[in-house]
Parts: sequence; C-alpha cells; structure tokens
Amino acid sequence: MLKLSIVSPCYNEEEVLATSAERLDALLDELIAKGKIAADSYVLFVNDGSRDRTWDIIRGLSDRSDRFHGLCLAHNVGHQHAIMAGMMEARHDADGVVTIDADLQDDLRCIEQMVDAYTEGYDIVYGVKKSRTADPALKRMTAVAFYKLQQKMGVESVFNHADFRFLSRRVLDALSEYGERNLYLRGLIPQIGFDATTVDDTISERQAGKSKYTLAKMLNLAIDGITSFTVRPIYLILYMGVIFLFISLLIGLYVLISLIIGSAEHGWSSLILSVWLVGGVVVLSIGGIGLYIGKIYTEVKHRPLYHVKEKC
Repeated sequence: MLKLSIVSPCYNEEEVLATSAERLDALLDELIAKGKIAADSYVLFVNDGSRDRTWDIIRGLSDRSDRFHGLCLAHNVGHQHAIMAGMMEARHDADGVVTIDADLQDDLRCIEQMVDAYTEGYDIVYGVKKSRTADPALKRMTAVAFYKLQQKMGVESVFNHADFRFLSRRVLDALSEYGERNLYLRGLIPQIGFDATTVDDTISERQAGKSKYTLAKMLNLAIDGITSFTVRPIYLILYMGVIFLFISLLIGLYVLISLIIGSAEHGWSSLILSVWLVGGVVVLSIGGIGLYIGKIYTEVKHRPLYHVKEKC
C-alpha cells in the first residue's frame, strides 16, 4: 500500500499552520479509512527560515503526533528549494509525495484523485488550476501571460500548473540527480519523462494571513523559468541586431538620397531618438546575456542548495 508524504513548505505561516495541520490530519484519516494509503503516511512541514513562530508550531505538532514531521532549513532559500528539500527528505521512506503550499488554497480533494491515478500506473500527477477566481486579478492576468510566454519561448511545462503535484519514488530518485541551483520545478519535472496525468484544481481563498509570494518573487521565478530552460532570448537579441542593421541601412540610404537631392535638414531630434533607442536595446541585450552568464557563475560553484538545521 502507498505510503504517502505530504510535503508543505512554510515561510512565516504561524497564522494558518495549525488550521492547515488539522485539515491535512483529517484528510489522511479519510484516505487511510478508505484503504488508499498506508497508516504510517505523514505530513512533512519544511520551515524555510521563517522569522515568526512557524518552527515552534511545527515542533509542537510533531511532539503531539507521529503523523507530523518537521524539517528546519538553516536560512531562507526560497520556495522551490524548500520544496526540493522536503521531497529529498521524504523520498527515503515514502512511496510517493504530494507537494502543496501551507495555506492549502489548492483543492485537498485532488489528493485522493492523485492517489487513484498513481494506482492506475501514473508516476506524476499535476494539479492544474481549473478556476483561479480566489486569486487577485493582477495575479491571474500575470500568471496566464507567463504561461503563454513560456510556451512561446519553448519551455516545456504544464499550463496553469504551479507546485501542487504528486510524484512517485522513482520520479524523486530521478529528480535527485539534478543538482542545479537555478531550480524551476515546473519546467524540470516534465523533462523527466515518466507517465503523467492531470487533475482539476480549484483555488480557494486563503484562510488567514497574507501570501508570501510577492510580485518580485513571482517575477524572479518567471525569469528563472525562462532562462533555465531555453536560450531563445539570446536568439531574439541576435534577430533584433539583424533588424536594427537593416533599419540602419535604410536610414543610410535615405540620408544619401537626401544629400543628393539637397533636401537634407540638420536637426538633433532624430539623432537623439536614434541614440537612445539603440542604446536602450544594447543595454537590454547586455543584461539578457548577463543573466545567462550569472547563472553559469552560480552553477559552476556547485554549492549546496540548502542546509538542514533541525529535524523533528
């Protein structure tokens, strides 16, 4: 029977953690009663360097019940690395892992469907957002735009899927071989290649507290998602250079004709505009290439993704 580990990254989640633990506890009871998962299935909370009482609450839950485990990272390493830490910890004794954020905005009913899909032979089950009405309008619009941009850039990913998913142990073992620091699990896991399916996920409103996923963090994740899996932006820069070269030839031809027919006028507006336009494109191009060089810089150091401070 499937021994399931529910991995949940936590960052300053003291307001919602007790309620979330209660709901996950009830879910495990239900699945065990139905005979779908083993009785020793558990929840693993990963404390990602929280500055509030999150770790104290996790330790308290662990003291009261063997069903709750805790992993405390030495400092804040980010959402993706915290998920990775939890999965790598759970893969040693669990047959499968479900990752879900601590606020439980994802539909818990999907976890039973994920378990059923695993028994049917699927190693990966993605929770795909069917409805995002509970999300702010700005987040909905930017998320959809990002997924479409990923597709245009050639990044293989599941549309409208975040980090709510089921992975079997052999997928986790395969994932453990990926040591990259620029971690983007939404693009990495589809590349592993095991049998996969999806379930419909309806997002609900957050029960307490505020989302810790700020616009800046989402933007950084979007940049990682594109630059970690495709060099197409560099090709776009190359194409832009060709276009500007063609435009400059046309402008040169226009200037030459103007001089021949005597209609040339001396002015600074067009010159200044051209300088700023070309200068902006050059700076943007250097920045784009610099992102890739920066990623190479961090990767070649082979530093650890995280350090575990404490377990319970």
